Amino acid sequence: MSQYGEVDIIAQDGKTLVFVEVKYRSSIKYGYPQEAVGYYKQQKLVKTARYYMYKKNMPDECPCRFDVVFICGDDISCIKNAFWT
Repeated sequence: MSQYGEVDIIAQDGKTLVFVEVKYRSSIKYGYPQEAVGYYKQQKLVKTARYYMYKKNMPDECPCRFDVVFICGDDISCIKNAFWT
């Protein structure tokens, strides 16, 4: 957690640092979960990830990506490289 927000999951895939946002909806009554990861949320995640890397003294060249997991009821989807910085 930082002043910019929080990342749900921080993982590693080989040499790549992966920042994962998880969005859940019990139904689509109030919209699809993927609708909740728009431009503003993406920018918040990027700022939070940069802050995390800064605090961990990680080089700017460290490969990273942003994945998004959507859960709607019992359906689970994952989008690798959901957006770029």
